[in-house]
Amino acid sequence: MDGIDVAVVDFAKTPFELIATHTEEIPTKLRAKLIALCTPSDNEINKLGQVDIELGQLFAKAVLNTLAKTSLKPTDIKAIGSHGQTIRHMPSSEFPFTLQIADPNSIAENTGITTVADFRRRDMAAGGQGAPLVPAFHNVFFRDAHKKRVVLNLGGIANITVLNEKPIIGFDTGPGNTLMDAWCLKQLNQTYDRDGKWAASGKLIPALLEKLLADPYFKKSAPKSTGREYFNLNWLSGFLHDEKPEDVQATLLALTVHSIAREIKDCDELIVCGGGAHNQYLMQELKKACSNISVVSSEKFGINPSWIEAIAFAWLAKQTLDKKPGNITSVTGATREVVLGGVYYQERAEPDESTFNA
Repeated sequence: MDGIDVAVVDFAKTPFELIATHTEEIPTKLRAKLIALCTPSDNEINKLGQVDIELGQLFAKAVLNTLAKTSLKPTDIKAIGSHGQTIRHMPSSEFPFTLQIADPNSIAENTGITTVADFRRRDMAAGGQGAPLVPAFHNVFFRDAHKKRVVLNLGGIANITVLNEKPIIGFDTGPGNTLMDAWCLKQLNQTYDRDGKWAASGKLIPALLEKLLADPYFKKSAPKSTGREYFNLNWLSGFLHDEKPEDVQATLLALTVHSIAREIKDCDELIVCGGGAHNQYLMQELKKACSNISVVSSEKFGINPSWIEAIAFAWLAKQTLDKKPGNITSVTGATREVVLGGVYYQERAEPDESTFNA
């Protein structure tokens, strides 16, 4: 929830060409509103409606600022694939649902570009978890007939794609950065632990780690997915007493590492992407835990790990416009492959950039 990642991708090239990237920082006040929406409270509907529009306008600004870095115009872009910001993901409720906001109408109208959004709910309508969706992209671009590979996406939640399996397996292993970031914000008023230095300064608390890993989620069989609605500070507080904050951070990092490592089996190479790939201490500990295999960043393939997910949703938007499925049933648990997302068509017109000049 720190910023909006934008990637301009040309799929006419083989396998693709990453033309430009940009991160639009989410202002502190808007970020606070988003965090508030992730926690049930009074008057949620008003807050939801307003933040949905505000965030949609910011997504549009992010796109226009990305294009400003290039010689491209909005008319050069076939479509925007907008994941949106997840504020609820409840795949195990009586009526399973997921909700991502950032109004696609506002994005299409303010950029003049057709926008594809709301990718997850069609999969859920077909009986799936709605997540993870990136394995379909991983399968196309990282599969190697001669190597058994697993792709690890270290975002707020960590998910893996096991490419050497038939059918393909993919699921959320548990917390990636979300607990570490939340604890760092609470204790240090910093949005994340740069390079994992704070975690490295602490000491692992084995008894605490054992209790955290005993959570029922880690024992569930795939398909499974989760989110910050489950793994958050309220969840963590039930396990804490008077531990040193830096020791808790070290243990949270170990939780991420161990919950991932226990799922990596019969593999030659673990490819790591997502923001967590930049956490040097996390990568160091992950390599120790997976010492029998090669652990590499997606940088090995010429792709900065920060941009994999943005590229994946550009690809998913292309799949939607081509009327091709974007989900893998063995990953999400859906009863069939479906074309994902809604398309918000836009007649070609130059956007009114004055909207964002304030």
